Order: sequence, then structure tokens, then C-alpha cells
Amino acid sequence: MPHPAAKWAVVSTIKAPTEDILAFAAHHLDLGAHRLYLYLDDENPEANAALKAHPKIRVTQTDETYWRRHGTRPEKHQVRQTANVMNAYTKKAHEVDFITHIDVDEFLWPSRDLGAQLADLPQSASCARVWPIEALSSEGQNAPDGITWFKSCARNRQSRLKQTAKLYPTYGTYLNGGYLSHAMGKLFIRTGIDGLKIRIHNVFLGQDTNPGLVILEETELCHLHAKNWANFRAAFRYRHAKGSYRDELSANTAKDGTGLNLHQLFTTILDAEGEDGLRAFFNEVCLATPDLRAALDRKGHLRSIALDLPAKRARHFPRA
Repeated sequence: MPHPAAKWAVVSTIKAPTEDILAFAAHHLDLGAHRLYLYLDDENPEANAALKAHPKIRVTQTDETYWRRHGTRPEKHQVRQTANVMNAYTKKAHEVDFITHIDVDEFLWPSRDLGAQLADLPQSASCARVWPIEALSSEGQNAPDGITWFKSCARNRQSRLKQTAKLYPTYGTYLNGGYLSHAMGKLFIRTGIDGLKIRIHNVFLGQDTNPGLVILEETELCHLHAKNWANFRAAFRYRHAKGSYRDELSANTAKDGTGLNLHQLFTTILDAEGEDGLRAFFNEVCLATPDLRAALDRKGHLRSIALDLPAKRARHFPRA
């Protein structure tokens, strides 16, 4: 007999325009999320009101009052993310069987009911990894209406490095899977495990990392990291200083962490070629040209997905 579907929740630390927040929430409600635990990282009365009105959403405005109750507000948003997901896990997640912490530009994409997938996991699995796929920009590329193209990459490290170097001949040797963001994916985490510590990409129980880890093969994580040039450029300065391109991160391709990381690569490009060099990088790595799509397709790494976010937002938040 099939197992009863598991109840699952999304946790997210969010600073974004209202329409993006509501699209993110609506997409995951549409998938059957039992709860959304959303931590607004910046004041947003409009989003706050719309979210609070929904019976499946628990929204927390992490303002000065909130952080006074929970200690000093961490300067780094990565640390705030960790604090928030631990708060949700320890104080709220008794309502569900599994939680996942993802960002407002990440969208779960299951090929089968998520609750059923999670229910099928062995009891020994404290967590299940969802692999990411990263959006390509379709501007000027005649994409079918409503379709976003995504790229995936090989899971085997050696295959991934070899393929990436060929797919992106100028910059591929600096990129893990051709991604600008993480290639590790995110975790669904079983609730109710005493002593579990959660970080952005991993969980820890005593000396064990990701105990009982299983791969959730029937779900991918659609990451809209750089939807188009304007989106990439608008986020670039922050990401280069404090986000996914910050200097403290190790190089993407070397096991020992040597070589250029993305911060250093982008600094080198800007120093040598300025804005034109940055645009050339974007065009090679992020633009869904026919040649790149064909090359990705030959490797099994091209996805065509209709997220249909405006319709979902209108369905779940008709008055917002």
C-alpha cells in the first residue's frame, strides 16, 4: 500500500518586491505545501498583509523588535537565513513532516506529488537533496510563450568539470557546472530530530553530516538566479560584495580551493574589459543561444519549463 502523503513546508528569508514574494508563495501553495514559514528580511507592509491573510502561511516580520527578542541582528544575510530556519524548525515545524529552506528566486519542480515522494523516504533519511537547475536568459532568443529554459549539469564531479569546460569554452574552467550560484541544491529536512543543526546546504547531527541522505530524484529546484542581463546587472554589486560572488568563497572547480573564485574572476574581467567584458561573460554562460541550447540538449542538460507564475499569483492572491 502507498504511504499517506507527507506534510511539507517551505521556509524562506525574503527581501524582494511584493509581486515576487507572492509569486514564490503561490507557486509552492500550488504544489501542495502544507505551510509556508516566511521571514521578511525588510519591512514590506503590502506583502505582509497579503501573506498573513492566507491560512497556510505563517509570516514573521524580522524587524528591530524581532531581533531584540532573538539577540543582535546578524550582519550577514546567510547567518540570518540560518537563524530563521532554525527558529522555524524548533518552534513551528511540528505542524509538518519535512521542511526545506529555499530562496525567493528558487522554485521546486516535482514530476510527482512532493508529499508522496517524501512519504516514500526511508525513516533513516534525515534529509533529502533536491538538485538545482539554473535559468538561462531567453532575451532575443524566441522562446515559446511562457517557457523558461534552464540548464542542469552532471552530478559526477569529473564529468561535470569536463563538460563545463566544453560547454563554456572561455569561462567554463572557473564554473562549477556552468552555474553562477550553487550546484549543491537544497535539502528537505525531516522534522522532530533533537540536536539537528541546519545550514544553507547541509544539516549536522553530532559529528554526522546529512545523516541518511537520499536524493529526491523526481524533483528539481528551478533557480532564477539571472533571468536576463538587467536582472544579473542589478544584483551584481551586492552579490560581488556580500552574496554568491563574495570573496570569502573558495574557487568553484578546485578541490583544494585554489584558483580564481567568482569574485576574483569578475574583478579580473572588469579590470581588463570593463562592462563589455562582463556582458561577454553573460552572453557565453547565461544566454540561451541556439548553439548553447543544442549543446546542453545533447548532454541531457536542457530543460524547458512553464512556471506560469502570474496565473498562480492571481489564483492564490486575487486581491493583492
